[in-house]
Order: sequence, then structure tokens, then C-alpha cells
Amino acid sequence: MGLTLKSTGRGIGREEKQALRQRPEDKLIALAGNPNVGKSTIFNSLTGMKQHTGNWPGKTVSTARGYCRSGKRGYVLTDLPGTYSLMADSPEEELARDFICFGGADAVLVVCAAGCLERNMNLLLQILETGRPTLLCVNLMDEAESKGIHIDLDKLEKLLGIPVVGTVARNRRCRAKLLDALDKMFEGPRDRPDSCVLYPPQVEQAVENLLPLAEETAGLSPRFICLRLLLGEIEERVGAELRSAAREQRELLADRGISRDRLQDMLVSSLVRAGEKICSQVTENAGRAYGPRDRMIDRILTGRLLGYPLMIALLALVFYLTIKGANYPSQWLSRGLFCIYDRLLEGFRALGAPAWLTGLLVEGAYKTLAWVVSVMLPPMAIFFPLFTLLEDSGYLPRIAYNLDRPFCRCSSCGRQALTMAMGFGCNAAGVVGCRIINSPRERLLAIITNSLVPCNGRFPTLIALISMFLAGGGDNALLSALALTGLIVLSVALTLLSTKLLAVSLLKGESSAFVLELPPYRRPELGKVIVRSVLDRTLFVLGRAAAVAAPAGALLWLLANVHLGEGNVLAALASLLEPLGELMGMDGVILLAFVLGFPANEIVLPVAVMIYSASGSLTELGELTAIKPLLEAQGWTAVTALCVMLFSLCHWPCSTTLLTIRKETGSLKWTAVSALLPTAIGLLLCAGVAALGRLAGLL
Repeated sequence: MGLTLKSTGRGIGREEKQALRQRPEDKLIALAGNPNVGKSTIFNSLTGMKQHTGNWPGKTVSTARGYCRSGKRGYVLTDLPGTYSLMADSPEEELARDFICFGGADAVLVVCAAGCLERNMNLLLQILETGRPTLLCVNLMDEAESKGIHIDLDKLEKLLGIPVVGTVARNRRCRAKLLDALDKMFEGPRDRPDSCVLYPPQVEQAVENLLPLAEETAGLSPRFICLRLLLGEIEERVGAELRSAAREQRELLADRGISRDRLQDMLVSSLVRAGEKICSQVTENAGRAYGPRDRMIDRILTGRLLGYPLMIALLALVFYLTIKGANYPSQWLSRGLFCIYDRLLEGFRALGAPAWLTGLLVEGAYKTLAWVVSVMLPPMAIFFPLFTLLEDSGYLPRIAYNLDRPFCRCSSCGRQALTMAMGFGCNAAGVVGCRIINSPRERLLAIITNSLVPCNGRFPTLIALISMFLAGGGDNALLSALALTGLIVLSVALTLLSTKLLAVSLLKGESSAFVLELPPYRRPELGKVIVRSVLDRTLFVLGRAAAVAAPAGALLWLLANVHLGEGNVLAALASLLEPLGELMGMDGVILLAFVLGFPANEIVLPVAVMIYSASGSLTELGELTAIKPLLEAQGWTAVTALCVMLFSLCHWPCSTTLLTIRKETGSLKWTAVSALLPTAIGLLLCAGVAALGRLAGLL
């Protein structure tokens, strides 16, 4: 999942074609555009794939590849991360730039948002300068029309000299329009699009001086190559004579007071002016681009008075609906799955299977799997669609906007709030999402602290313990939701505190500028939200948990039935951890469950319950009302449950997340810090709560 030479640069085009091409005439298409213009939706529409889309910038942080066919040829599509410019200043922008310039693409499909065409022109004009055959897709035409914006697509096509197609990405007919336009583009002679940008005289003179020496490189136009050389880029891709001439021109510009930074500003200013000129000729705006309703909602959701309380209230509402709605389905699933368990047990005995095989497969693997499914599936099936509704409506960027100030005070930026929100789904995904942060220092801060927010694998454990010990056995869903919300707020506070501590110690530095595009509010498509949440998130996470739970259950049954002296292996391991467990307000069994749950956080509580069971396998504990007496019999109190919840909130990341951190940072040092920091915080929190509990006589 990391950015490697295989995912960007010169060789990717050949590899993709070999992997996906079905016929020699198939074409490789780069799909480019600003963040939040519906690029991934276009990709899904063309390829029939299910690339995850979201109504907020930075959602796509790596490439996705797919294949589609028209009536005449096939197309290999590469969905690139959203970028505002080919003058890249972040890893995902570099990936997009390198693929467009050197990835071997036969053409570029640029997606722009009709409602903000002028802002999108900067990237489009730079891509036209490369000389690549280009097709412009003006997307979200329906949103533009609803805001009184009309675009003359025919006139835009004449001004740019490239084919232009207007689409509504969610409309199935856009696929046929785009494929037809691609076919027509490859049928006739493909002239290079003329540059629509005129730069200041000093820059134009420098380009003219270099042009006689410049030749087409990797399919790029000589003019584009000269402009890049003046910025000190792509020197390794041209000959020594042209490199030397480019240095001389840069020195001449510097003598005239035009440094590299000033040159870049001059280029950007010229691109912006050219884009404004084009858009002024093709766009009619009735002045409703950002209506009073949107402004009023933003004043409420991002205001200083109500912004934070509403964030917490919405979070509490999501948790309340999750807990309230999950109780009965969990009970029904438990009864059904454990009924199957009884039939399996009878079947194995009827077949005369050895006791060890029955115990290993039925009492170990199946029973643990049944417990995990019955406890995890209902809350995830409710939580993920609710979270996705907030995501698709455009509320997540508002959360980042609200949290920008506290993160800035911690020497970070608001983009970390977006990656933190991703971590609620999966910490590994949150770590990959840190690519949207431009500053390497701030990216490291976000990666190291991401696991301090609970992922989906930890939510079932937190919900179960809150319901059993802090909310009257699960009868009070509102109290459970408030308690869980409090834990989430604590995790955010710990993230901010840890970020600040790292920023003043291991990762010193000032916070960088943070520019965040607030997307328009959009009405989510409920059907797609439910299907995507169930298929892409709930079942994926459940499948991962099941893949770990079944073999873990078998292994635990085996360890519980292999005896060393008077006790079994599990008891021996738990006794080694007992002193540390007591210091933290828990016991050795709980700590052993956390250790054995390293592959997946989802199985921590089932493992602890299995170890506590005298038989070495799960008893009839499918419902929370049956689990609580077993835990209380082992000495659990409300303080014990609180310590377990705090350590579940703050301990080492799962194996998948640690491997992702290692790949993203390329450093064992930062991977170790990412594991040790949350563990140390959890140990200190638990020890402090346990000490207070002992003083109060509650432990």
C-alpha cells in the first residue's frame, strides 16, 4: 500500500498493460482531477468496480486500476489521487504527476466539477501543456444547474481544442458518453492541444532559448519540458547539453530577481489568469454557487459556540442508535449460532470423532467464531452505515475544520483530523490516509498517534463492557452511548496531547499551512450507503475477524487442554503476567488476551472469556447477560471493566496496522514508537485508575 517505484514513475504503464490488457489495441488512460470532483465515481461507472468514494478531499490516496471496453477497444483506467497541480508538494500529488508525465499513458481523462470549473482549470491547463491527448469530463452538471450555473460545453471545447463531455457521474448514461468520446479521440489524427497560457516575457524568452535544444521526452511536449527545467525538475530525464542550458537560463532569471519560488508564483498566476479568462467566456452564474442554506448550516456546524457540542452530540447519537439497535439482533444471532453448535456437537459424536478433534473444531474454533459473529456483526452493521452517512453528506471536512485550531496548537494541522476519522474505521486505513498530509513531520505525527482512536475491532469490546458494567446490563442504551462518547472524546484528547508531546520532543517543528476545501452538502444515496457499508466494511471486517477467531479458538482450546504439572499452558502464561495485570487493575488472563489478540483486536474479549472457562472452551455465553456473571466470578468489578476499556483504547496497534506503519514510514524506529507510545499511555492510565479504585475500596 506504500508509494513505491512500482506504483509511480516510468515503468508502471508497461506493467499495467501487461496485467490488464486483453488486446494489443487497448489504451492506457490516466484519470486525473482535483479532490472531490467525483473522479472515483466516474472510475466506478466506467469499470464497474467499487472504488470507495467519499464527499471529502483526500479520500483517494493511492492508485486504483480497472478495465472497461467500448464497442471498439478496451481501456485500462488508472484512478490517480486527487491533485490541484502538477507542481507537486505531497506524496499523492507526486504520484499523480509522475504517472501523467512518465507512466506511459496514452491519454488523460481530466474530471472537473461544473460548480467550480475555474478552480479546476489550473490542473487542466498544466496537463494540456504536457501535450498528452486529453479528454475533459465536466462532472456534477446537475449540482451546477441547481445553483444557477450554466456552462457552454461547445464553446469550452473550441477554446481548449480538446473534446469535452458533460456528465452526472451517478447517471448510468455517462458511461456510454465517455466511452464514445474516448473512441472518437483515438479514431482520427490526434493533434497536440495548443497551450492556452501566456507567461511573462522573461519566462517566455527563457523557454524560447531552450526550445531549439529540447526534444520530445516520454511523449511530453518540448515547451512543457523547458518549463519544468526552469523549475529545476526532470533534469535526470534530459541530455547534458539541455541541462547545462537550463542552468544558464535559471541563472539569468535569478540575476533579474526571479528566484525559483518567484518563478513558480509567476507560472501559477499566469495559469490562474488563463483559467479565469476561459471560464468567463463559457460560464453563466446566477449567483447561487454557495446558497444561503449552506452558509447557515456552516455557521452552525463550524461555529465556535455550537461546533464542538454538535460534534459530540452527533457522535453520541450514532452510538445510541448502534447500541439500541444491536441488542436484539445480537441475541437472535447468538441463539441461532449456538443452536448450530449443538447440532455440530451431536453430529461429531454420532460419527465417533475423537474427543480432541471435536474439542479442537467445535468447542474451540466454531464456538469462538460464533461468539465473535454474534457480538460483532449487529453493532457494525448499524455503526458503519451511520458513519458513512455523515461521510457522504460532507460533514467530515467540517470536523477537520473545527479541529484545525487545537491541532495547530499541537504543532500539527487539521488534516490530521481527517486521518483520525479514518482510524475509527480501521487504523491501518488511517495510517495510509496520512499521505494527504504534505509535511513529512506532520505526517509522522498523524501516523504515530492514529492508533489512539479505537478502530472498528475495538468497538464491540467497548460496547459490551459498557453495557454490562456501566449501563445496568445493557438496559440503558442512552447511558451506554454517553459512556462510549466519553471514551471517544478521551481518545481525541489523548491524540492531541500525544501529538503535542511528540512535537516538542522527537518531532520538533512549526505547523504548516492548512488549506481545506469544504465540499457542498450532498444528499447521500441510502441504497448505495447501505450496500457499500455492508459489503465493503462490515463483511470485510467481520471476515478478517472470523479468519483470526477460528484458528485462535482452536489454538486456545489446545493450550487450555495441554497440561504442565497441575495447570494448563494458558494458566501458566497468565500467571507470568499476573503482577503487571494487578498493577493495572486487571489480571494476567486479561493481559494474555490482549497479547493473543495482536492479530486482530476483535478477539480480545472472546479470548479472555475462553481462558476463564474452566473447560478451556466457550460455554453458553452468546448473550451479555450470561457473560457478566462469569466475569464477576473472576473478580471483575466496574473498575476492572474501566481499566480493560482504557487499555483497549490505548495499547499497541494490531499486526496489520504495524505492518502498514512500517511500510509507510520505512523505519523500524517509528514503528516501535507507534507501538510503545499508546501502550505506555494505556499502562499509566490503568495504573492510575487502579490506584484510585483501591483507595476508594472499589478494587
